[in-house]
Amino acid sequence: MDVAAAFDAVAGTYDEARRRLVPCFDGFYGTAVEVAAPPLRAALASGRTPEVLDLGAGTGLLSLLLVAAVPGVRVTLVDGAPRMLAVAAERLAARGVPHRTVVADLADPLPAGRYDAVVSALAIHHLDDDGKRALYRRGADALADGGVFVNAEQVAGPTPALDRRYDEVWTGQITALGSDAAEIAAARERMRHDRPAPVPDQCRWLVEAGLVDVDCFFKAWRFAVFGGRRPAA
Repeated sequence: MDVAAAFDAVAGTYDEARRRLVPCFDGFYGTAVEVAAPPLRAALASGRTPEVLDLGAGTGLLSLLLVAAVPGVRVTLVDGAPRMLAVAAERLAARGVPHRTVVADLADPLPAGRYDAVVSALAIHHLDDDGKRALYRRGADALADGGVFVNAEQVAGPTPALDRRYDEVWTGQITALGSDAAEIAAARERMRHDRPAPVPDQCRWLVEAGLVDVDCFFKAWRFAVFGGRRPAA
């Protein structure tokens, strides 16, 4: 089963487990929204509709949090799993959010346009390192001047020992939050597709892509939020 099929298979129930499987849920997603919000608010203040590109959007969880924080944005969601995108589209439509969905792989060209924020959550780690670097370059090129790229991501430890420790801590935390053996096994099955990379490497790739003010804004073991800004004209 490929990545898209693995996630399409759980499209209807995927979000139910998020707060268990992402123990730092509020800080993790909340930070991603905080980093993405300023250029969106600036666009609104200038009388323009802010444009968001959500890569590996899944069921639209991050996009929904963004539109709740900054009403008035327009969202383009990209994912290789059509059932996940169908869930996202239904949720956004119910809230009256203008949006479009694009069924595509993250290795494909990005939808045409200039975006005030290019965001992603728990998706880019499915690419190998060359794929990540290439996507970061495409994402940076798709930004409007002053726009931000934000990746809320599952990352690797900088050493094998720390990577093992990340997994031990995660397993303990999700068990304490109520994940049972079946849920953990299903998560680990999806994780067979994962190719996470350490935060310092990924921040360097964002700098190489031409972004400035690159930083890791949040980190809790294997969960990190990092990104950067396209320089203003």
